[in-house]
Amino acid sequence: MIQEEQRSPALAASPAIAGQPSAQEGPASLLPPAFLALGTFAIGTEGFMIAPLLPTIADDLGMSLSATATLVVVFTLVLAVSSPVSTVLTARLRRRDTLLLAMTMFTAGNLIAAFSSSFATLMIARILMAIASGLYVPGANALAGVIVPPGKRGRALAIVSGGMTIAIALGLPLGAIVGHAFGWRATFLAVAVMGLVAILGIRLGIRADAGSGVAVASLSQRLSVVRRPAILRLLGVSLFWAIGAFIAYPYIAPYLKTVLDFGPTGISATVSMWGIAAAFGVTAGGTLNDRFGSDRVVLGSLIALTIAFAVLAAATLVPPAQAVFIALTAVAVWGFSVWSLFPAQMARLIAAGPASEASVALALNTSTMYLGFSIGSAIGAGIIGAGAVWPIGAMAAMAEVAAIALDRRRAAHAAF
Repeated sequence: MIQEEQRSPALAASPAIAGQPSAQEGPASLLPPAFLALGTFAIGTEGFMIAPLLPTIADDLGMSLSATATLVVVFTLVLAVSSPVSTVLTARLRRRDTLLLAMTMFTAGNLIAAFSSSFATLMIARILMAIASGLYVPGANALAGVIVPPGKRGRALAIVSGGMTIAIALGLPLGAIVGHAFGWRATFLAVAVMGLVAILGIRLGIRADAGSGVAVASLSQRLSVVRRPAILRLLGVSLFWAIGAFIAYPYIAPYLKTVLDFGPTGISATVSMWGIAAAFGVTAGGTLNDRFGSDRVVLGSLIALTIAFAVLAAATLVPPAQAVFIALTAVAVWGFSVWSLFPAQMARLIAAGPASEASVALALNTSTMYLGFSIGSAIGAGIIGAGAVWPIGAMAAMAEVAAIALDRRRAAHAAF
């Protein structure tokens, strides 16, 4: 999803070094990035599938939903904090070895979760998965950007990101269906199998020396980038966008059950619809960005998302039979708009500073997003713990309004 690493000046001057094809070497296969996408697909599936399963996990473990939701709060917080640290700590490893290590940890975490008998064990498993995900995703994007010729770099990154997109469209609803049909532990077992396939694909499809010579940005370099006012303002928009998104997303199942009286089948179908809308949003966001510009796409997405969350809050005031249409429409708009923003926001971060700092800015955006996801899911857990549902949509809408306000303030600063 995000390119975490930078090419060193020496490597940039000699693109044929360390297995990186030069523009003169002719066409290079896009198959290696496809092997890397196996990992992002597995990680995306696990990350998105847990939300509709939270009520089932809570019932099985005899816990409240708000307490069970800490599985999401802790996961996102650990990923946000650990990603830059783990990337720096593994800088001396070969890039392929780093990805294999990350995917092995991720697979082990899913196996532990599948056979866990207590909440504590499940939490440990999710922490392990969070550390692995924060190491794998930016590393996979960084490697994809240097193992193909410059003319194919965009397509290579799109393929790796496509693993996450496919996870939203297919992995998410599949996880919900498998979880409700065979139990929540079966979903972790299924993702563990995906992880094993990814390990095999990386080992067979990626050269052992691929990406050697690629420099990893140090923590001090990252801090110097985040101090830039233009970057800081954009990260503020990402933070509140993410807070609003995860005030609502982890609690979609209890919302649907309480407001629309949906059972497991209805929840799975709605989650599937959300996933398909989100996949369309990611794809359309890039196209809309090229046609209308990043600022317009971000603003339009935030406005649509605010309206969708407000409608979800309003739907709690009417009987289930009357709320179905407006709530499901809002869910579809929510899925589309929450991810249509993403490509445009990345484009703005790339353009906000020197090209040499773009990858660091994008990596900081990833950590900021997951910090927002953690804050948002904690707020949502508090709301659910208080026995209310309607504030979920209302609070999510307020967070998006804050993102809009920050974005307008950023635009005003940019105009001067």
